[in-house]
Amino acid sequence: MPPTILFEREKQELEAIWSSGIFSRATNQALLLKYVCAKYFEGAADEIKEYNIAVEALGRPVEFDQKRDAIVRVEAHGLRKRLREYYEGDGAGHSVHILIPSGRYTPSFIYKDQEAAFPGVPDDAASVASAESGKIGLSVLPAVPAPAVVESEPAAESLSLALQPASTQSPDVPSAPSRPVRLYGWMGLLLLLAGLIAGYLVLQRRGSTESPVQTAPRVVALDDSEDIRIMAGTEQGVYVDSFGRTWQSDRNYSGGYVAANARPRPILGTQDFRLYQNRREGTFRYDIPLKPGPHELRLYFAETMFGENNPAGGAESTRIFEISINGRNAVSSFDIISDAGPGVADVKVFKDVTAAEDGKLHLEFSPTNNPAFINAIEILPGLPGKMRPIRLIARENGIKDSQGRYWDPDRYARSGKPVPRPDSNVPNADPELFRSERFGNLSYSIPVVPSGRYTVVLYFSENWFGPGMPGGGGAGSRIFDILINGVAVRRKFDIFREAGGPVGRRLCP
Repeated sequence: MPPTILFEREKQELEAIWSSGIFSRATNQALLLKYVCAKYFEGAADEIKEYNIAVEALGRPVEFDQKRDAIVRVEAHGLRKRLREYYEGDGAGHSVHILIPSGRYTPSFIYKDQEAAFPGVPDDAASVASAESGKIGLSVLPAVPAPAVVESEPAAESLSLALQPASTQSPDVPSAPSRPVRLYGWMGLLLLLAGLIAGYLVLQRRGSTESPVQTAPRVVALDDSEDIRIMAGTEQGVYVDSFGRTWQSDRNYSGGYVAANARPRPILGTQDFRLYQNRREGTFRYDIPLKPGPHELRLYFAETMFGENNPAGGAESTRIFEISINGRNAVSSFDIISDAGPGVADVKVFKDVTAAEDGKLHLEFSPTNNPAFINAIEILPGLPGKMRPIRLIARENGIKDSQGRYWDPDRYARSGKPVPRPDSNVPNADPELFRSERFGNLSYSIPVVPSGRYTVVLYFSENWFGPGMPGGGGAGSRIFDILINGVAVRRKFDIFREAGGPVGRRLCP
């Protein structure tokens, strides 16, 4: 889907601001706003940096030194103030508001017609089995509105849903690839995962639970000194992704050839579009030196050549290929369009991967019809018999909580919109977990190893409805259903009612 369609409302709002006359005496602020929005629409948010803004938007020379010249910071400060005044006046009634959050330059888009945002923190857990295909589907659907007056029930302090393996049994090597855990939502009333979509895969034994954390976390990136990350088809340079992790250019390969998209394009289900713009294609292999011990292997794909809205057209079965690990078949008849769809990030995960006798990991890609390909390869130190924990927070930057657990930036989303909630203050919890959310028509696809059992935990906090809150109302104002693999695990779920007010709730349905 082209950016024009993906960001139609956002572009209309940018044009409205541009034409409003508020920048008649602030040319630099206008150029700054236009530049950062254009990069965002192109899927190149990682290029929105102070140096790039100065040189490419404001006309500073390539010798620009941001330590000596504060023009970008000064103009950004003025732009934030000007936007705030605009939305307090002429733009107050607009359905989309554009903000430049303090401390960064990447724009945020606030959708006033969908602003019933609700986060929370739940606390009971249920084990669910992934489908044979390796997908755990979590759906969030609007329920019939409840009456304004609701019978009182014992209040639960938090609500969450988590994915956690219920057993540690390991499949035969090579490990089965992961398939997405899917979360679906319907717009408007749902506005799920305020504060955080803690689709956190705590890959430990069933029955282990994690108590709420107490103090504010700090924004960090994990120590990735032993990690290996390769951008296939990228011939030079490095890329620092939204996690703050570095990807190296292509290496340790033989065979195949470099292919690239004709122009940068957005990829659904990821913040890091860059990983999917280049690829190694054809018949090829990788022989990657690996330290002893178990590793977790992640292979990244996005079909940008075949399929609907792609240059070569076609559909399922247009491109099929085989993947082997250390000489053993790992994925048979792999069809990315069938697995994820065209233009969608697809990640295959393998656990308990080790080096062959020669100390290298051998990956082979063999076409059945059209050429095989790979966009990126990631190899991480593994946990014997388990996947590494995955915890997601609905914001652009990862955090480490007071228990030392790392929460990844929002990813695997295919719809909905992220929104900051800076005023959220959930008692007895790390407040940063609830100061952002994803709301709207939600869809998440989280890779897991197939045919396993997981505990799903979601965190919510009602930051919109309730007495004294922006949306007013209270119990009964927001009601929805939660489904996993198509089976309803919660019906008519009401965060405000279960949490006893506009506070957090952690739920494991």
